[in-house]
Amino acid sequence: MTTPALLPLSGRRIPTLSPGASSFPHHRATLRLSEKFILLLILSAFITLCFGAFFFLPDNSKHKRFDLGLEDVLIPHIESGKEGRHNGGQVIIHGQGGHDEHRHREEEESLRDKIRADHERALQEAKEKLRKSKEELRAEIQTEKVKVAEDLKKKEGPKPLPPVPMPKLVGVNDGDPGDPDVKEKRDKIREMMKHAWDSYRQYGWGHNELKPIAKKGHSTNIFGNSQMGATIVDALDTLYIMGLHDEFKDGQEWIEQNLDFSVNAEVSVFEVNIRFIGGLLAAYYLSGQEVFKVKAVQLAEKLLPAFNTPTGIPWAMVNLKSGVGRNWGWASAGSSILAEFGTLHMEFVHLTYLTGNPAYYQKVMHIRKLLAKMDRPNGLYPNYLNPRTGRWGQHHTSVGGLGDSFYEYLLKAWLMSDKTDTEARKTYDDAIEAIERHLIRKSSGGLTFIGEWKNGHLERKMGHLTCFAGGMFALGADGSPDDKAGHYLQLGAEIAHTCHESYDRTVLKLGPEAFKFDSGLEAVAVRQNEKYYILRPEVIETYWYMWRFTHDPKYRQWGWEAAQAIDKHCRVSGGFSGVKDVYSSNPTYDDVQQSFFLAETLKYLYLLFSSDELLPLESWVFNTEAHPLPVLHLGNITLPGSETQR
Repeated sequence: MTTPALLPLSGRRIPTLSPGASSFPHHRATLRLSEKFILLLILSAFITLCFGAFFFLPDNSKHKRFDLGLEDVLIPHIESGKEGRHNGGQVIIHGQGGHDEHRHREEEESLRDKIRADHERALQEAKEKLRKSKEELRAEIQTEKVKVAEDLKKKEGPKPLPPVPMPKLVGVNDGDPGDPDVKEKRDKIREMMKHAWDSYRQYGWGHNELKPIAKKGHSTNIFGNSQMGATIVDALDTLYIMGLHDEFKDGQEWIEQNLDFSVNAEVSVFEVNIRFIGGLLAAYYLSGQEVFKVKAVQLAEKLLPAFNTPTGIPWAMVNLKSGVGRNWGWASAGSSILAEFGTLHMEFVHLTYLTGNPAYYQKVMHIRKLLAKMDRPNGLYPNYLNPRTGRWGQHHTSVGGLGDSFYEYLLKAWLMSDKTDTEARKTYDDAIEAIERHLIRKSSGGLTFIGEWKNGHLERKMGHLTCFAGGMFALGADGSPDDKAGHYLQLGAEIAHTCHESYDRTVLKLGPEAFKFDSGLEAVAVRQNEKYYILRPEVIETYWYMWRFTHDPKYRQWGWEAAQAIDKHCRVSGGFSGVKDVYSSNPTYDDVQQSFFLAETLKYLYLLFSSDELLPLESWVFNTEAHPLPVLHLGNITLPGSETQR
C-alpha cells in the first residue's frame, strides 16, 4: 500500500513512504440539522434587527419613560457619595444639576452605540451561519454540546473510581539471567535505554519525541499539535522493569504536573490508545501508583466520542477538546482501518475492569459482533471498512501495516481473559487458517514469507511490520485446533529466520522497511523508499517470543547482533536515530528517536537477556506497543454486558 509521506506508526501500524516525514497513524456521529434550527436562526436575527432599530428612532416624548428606565440602570453605577431617588416619575440627583444631565445623555448615547454594534455583529453572525454548509453547522452544534457537557462535568467534579481487586502480579522486576555473559549483554541494553532517556530528558523533555541530531523536541501528526510527552508515557514501564527508578520518578512527576488531555488537538485514536492508555495502565499495574490509572481513564473518556458513527466503527482521529472525529484522507473512500479499530480491545477491557463503566467493553464487543456478521472474501479481512455504510473498502489484506494488530488482539483477548473468551480464539484461528491458505508462501530459496493480497493477486512482498507474526504464531501455538501446536511453533521459527535474513543481507545488519521475494531477489528491499530502518521492534519481538518458547540460543545471538548494529549505526551523541539506507556503508540519519524505540525495541531486547521469571507469559499479555497488562483471572468477576466471557 503506498500512502502519502506520513511517518510510520509504532508497534503494529501503517508503513510509510520515507523516513523523517511526519508520523502518521499507524467521529463522531453528527446530529441531523432540522429545518426548525434554521427557522429559529433567521427568527433570532429578525428579532435582533427589530430590537436594535427601536434605539435608532429619534428622541421624542414617547421614549421619555424608557429614558427614565435607562437612568434607573445607570444611577447606581455613578460614583459613590451621590444620592439618587425617584420622585413622582422624576429623577432627582442632589447637588449635580446640568452637569449630570449632560453625563446621562453621554452614557445613554454610549449604551445606544453598544447596542447598535451588538445588533450589527448579531446580523453578521447570522449571515455567516447561513452561508455555512450543513456539515460545518453540525460540527459547531456538536462542539457546543460537548462543551456544555464538559462544563457540567467540571461542576460535578470527577467521580472517584470504584475499588477493584488488583490482579495477582508476578515477576515485575529483577529477572537476573544468572549467566554472567548474558547479564553483561542485558546491562548494555540498560545503558542504551539510559542514553536514549537521558538525551530526551535533556533536549526534548515534554515534547512527544526527540530529534537526537538537532537536539530538540519533535512531534508528528498522530499527536496533533500538542506536546503530550509521548516518550515519557511510552517509556515508563521499560524504565520500571529495568530498575531505573529515579528516571521513572521523573516521568511520574511530569505526568502528575503536566499531562493534560483538554488540549485542542486532533490525535490518532489508535496511537493514543496503544501508547498512552496502554503505557499508563502498564505503569499503574507495575508500580501501583494511582495517578496513572486516573490519567488513563481521563484520556479514555476523550476517545469515546470517536465511536459516534452510524456503525459504531470509530473514526481514525478525534479532537480531544471538541470530540469531532474524521478519517485519514488517504484511506480508501473515507474508510476506517482494520488495524486501528481492531486494536482497542485489550486496553478497553481493562478500562471497564478498573472503572466499572461498561461503555469501554461494549464499544469493542460491538466492533467484534459487527465484523462477525460481514462476508469476508476468501475468509480474509480487508484492511478498510467504511464507518458510515458498514461496507468494506478496497479488497486489500495484509498481516503487516493496516491489518497486523487486529489479528494479534484476537489472540491476546483470549489470553488476557485467562482463555475464557473462546469467541476471540475461534475468530483468530479462522483468520489464521485463511491467511495460511492465501498469503503464506515459500520462496524458491526456501524462505517462508507472508505476502499481501490485493484485488485477487498475491504481492510477494513482506514488511518489517509483518515480522511480528512469527512471535504471534508461537504465542498462539498452544491452544490451536487439531493439535497444530507444533506446526505453528515451526511456522513462527520460519518467519523468524526469514526476518533475520532480511537483516543479515544488508550492509548495516539492520532490516529494511519492506523486502521482496521475486525476480531472483529474496528478503531484500528493491525501492529506495523501502531501504530505511526507523528503530522498529518487530523482528526483535519475534526473537524474544521464540526464545521464551524454545530456548534456542540462536535467538539470543540474533538479538545481540541487532543490538550491536543499532548501537553502532543508530547511536548519536543526542540519542538514537533511524537511518535512511541500510544497504549503504555511509547512511544518513532521519533524525528521529521514535517513542516506540524506548517502549518496544529496548524492552524486548532487555527481556530477551533476562530470565523467564521477568513478566512471565502466563501472567502478562503485551499490548501492541509492548506494554504489559495482567491476565484477568475473571473467576467470579463478570464484565458488564459480557456473555462471551463465561
